[in-house]
Amino acid sequence: MRPKTETELAEAIAGTRTPLLLRGGGTRTLGHAVGEVLETGGLAGVELYEPGALTLVVRAGTPLAEVERVLAAERQRLAFEPPDLRGLLGREGVSTIGGVLAANASGPRRVQVGAARDAALGVRFVDGAGTVVKNGGRVMKNVTGYDLVKLLAGSRGTLGMLTEVGFKVQALPEAEATLVIEGLDREAGLAALRRALGSPFDVSGAARHSGRSLIRVEGMAGSVAYRLGRLRALLGGEVTVAEGAASAALWREVRDVVPFHGKPGEVWRIATLPTLAAEVVARLEGQALWDWGGGLVWLLAEHGRGAEVAATLAGRGHATLVRGEGGPVFPPEAPEVAALVAGLKAKFDPRGILNRGMMG
Repeated sequence: MRPKTETELAEAIAGTRTPLLLRGGGTRTLGHAVGEVLETGGLAGVELYEPGALTLVVRAGTPLAEVERVLAAERQRLAFEPPDLRGLLGREGVSTIGGVLAANASGPRRVQVGAARDAALGVRFVDGAGTVVKNGGRVMKNVTGYDLVKLLAGSRGTLGMLTEVGFKVQALPEAEATLVIEGLDREAGLAALRRALGSPFDVSGAARHSGRSLIRVEGMAGSVAYRLGRLRALLGGEVTVAEGAASAALWREVRDVVPFHGKPGEVWRIATLPTLAAEVVARLEGQALWDWGGGLVWLLAEHGRGAEVAATLAGRGHATLVRGEGGPVFPPEAPEVAALVAGLKAKFDPRGILNRGMMG
C-alpha cells in the first residue's frame, strides 16, 4: 500500500486486520518485522521552508536527497549528517526523511550538534489505532506535554508511521578542514581523538580507521585556520591537512562506513565509552572504524559472533547487528526498560500490528 494522503494512511491502518511493515525507502530497515508493506513514498513534498528562521517542515516520504538539494540551494544543511547505508547493506532504493528520523540516523557531526532527534522540532504521525497525532512545533522551545518528537525518533515505526517532520537546519560553514594524523597505534590514535574533543576548539568530527585519526573543524575561514594550528600543537604526530572537498570526502567514508562495503562478514554497530573502545575491539578481534571519538564503533567480524559480542559488552555498552544473519538484532532490554517499552506500545499500538518484530 502506498497512501497519497495522511487521511488515506490513517484509514488504511485503522481498517487493517493484519500486521503492517512500515517502510520509507527500505534503505535502513533492520530486524525481522513481517507484514503487509505500507510505504510513505506517496507522502512527499516540502510543506514549509523558512531559510531565515532555519526551519524546514517536510512530508515524511520525501527523499533525503531532495531535502538536501532544497537546503543546499540556500547554503544550508541537516546538521546531524545522516548516513547513507545502502552500500554497507547492499541495498538500492531511496532514503526518505521520515526513515532518517525513525532510525535516528546520525553521522560524525553528532559529537558537536547532537543526533537527528535533537534537531527535530515537530512530527505528525498515525498510531496503530489509525489516529493522527501531532506533537511539537516550529521552534525548539515549543514543547508541551510529552515530547513525542524524541520518542518517535529511533522507534523504527513500532509506535506509529510518520507523515510529517520538522527540523531545525544549519547554515553551511565557510570553511572545513581535517587533521589527518598517522603513525599512532590504536590506543594513542583514539587518545588523540579524545584530547581533541576535550579541547576548546569546537571539533565537529573525531574518527579513526585504516591507521589514521581524523579530526574535523568547520566555520569561518580564519577561525578554522586558528583552531587547526592549535590542535596541531596540542596533538603532535605526523599530521597533514585535508581541506574543502578533500575533507568532505574523508567524512563521507566515515559517515557511510565505506571501508566495509563489499567485504564479507557481519557488521556490528557498538556504542560504548570512548575510553573502553580500544579494549572492546581488542577482545572481539575484528576490523574497526571508530567514530564519535571512540564512542561509536563499527565492527566487521566473522559471522556468528553474537554471543561473544554480548558477553564482551556486558556493562560496557550495547550493540546492534546491522548486517548479518541469525540471532537478535538489538540487545536485550533491562526488565525496567522492557516494561516501559511494553506500556508505550500498548498505548500507541494496542493491536500490536506496527513493525512487529522490528526491535526484537
